[in-house]
Amino acid sequence: MKKGFSSCLLMITVCISTPGWGTHLLNKIDQTSEITNLHNGKQLTARELLIILSKQQRIIIGEQHDNAAHHLIEHWLIEELPKQRPQGSLLLEMINPDQQANVNRMKKSSAVFASTSSEMMQALSWQKGWDWALYGPIVRTAIAAPYPLLSANLNRDEVLGFYQDPVFTSGKFSSRPNVRRSLSKIIRLSHGNKIEHQQLNAMLAIQQQRDKRMAQSLLAAPTPSLLIAGGYHAAKNLGVPLHMLDIHQGEQPVVLMLVEKGTAKDSRAADYQWATMPAHK
Repeated sequence: MKKGFSSCLLMITVCISTPGWGTHLLNKIDQTSEITNLHNGKQLTARELLIILSKQQRIIIGEQHDNAAHHLIEHWLIEELPKQRPQGSLLLEMINPDQQANVNRMKKSSAVFASTSSEMMQALSWQKGWDWALYGPIVRTAIAAPYPLLSANLNRDEVLGFYQDPVFTSGKFSSRPNVRRSLSKIIRLSHGNKIEHQQLNAMLAIQQQRDKRMAQSLLAAPTPSLLIAGGYHAAKNLGVPLHMLDIHQGEQPVVLMLVEKGTAKDSRAADYQWATMPAHK
């Protein structure tokens, strides 16, 4: 287990098993985080942000996948938003279309309440690349909820197809040169600037095809809807929101970006920023 995760994961266990865990969790989060309205620079409390988000039809939360605090925040939001108004759907980057039938079967079964983590992972064909210790509490809550839990990604065979034969999206906003240059730079940096052009081209195509699929899925999902995805997918100036504009220019989501303290505030990327302690400190 990575340094710094043990205390966060313990917090998940304590919060879920203790009555009033939502308030307990909120207190823990508020002690070490900072929420900013990126349009005016105003600082918000978690409760103030909750009220704002409860009035939105489509929300995207951008996370750092390995930061346990981000998953605590997400879990708190999916517990608290339905208390403000009915929830229409929850979409996860971590679920592929070929897993949707498994999700639907489990939602129809009362077994979710008694299933162990290993049983749920097997029933859902959960992908090992997504740490169940981090995502399990969110998935368990969503499966037990009355609203749909929906896939928002490409299937593995689709990813392989785009890797072997890169096909780029053709939308007016997502295909802008500055967007693709920025994404290419991010991909290069994530590979230590050691990546062949052909591989970079393929990975850029896959990134944008994933963004397009998420945009399509979010627009088709029952509202109010909430999509949880990686930060670059969520970014208004790089990811899913651009593809939503390509599909339907009147449909723009509200973006909440979960980041680590020290990250620059960027109103081009999100509407609200929630900064937490780094994952590995």
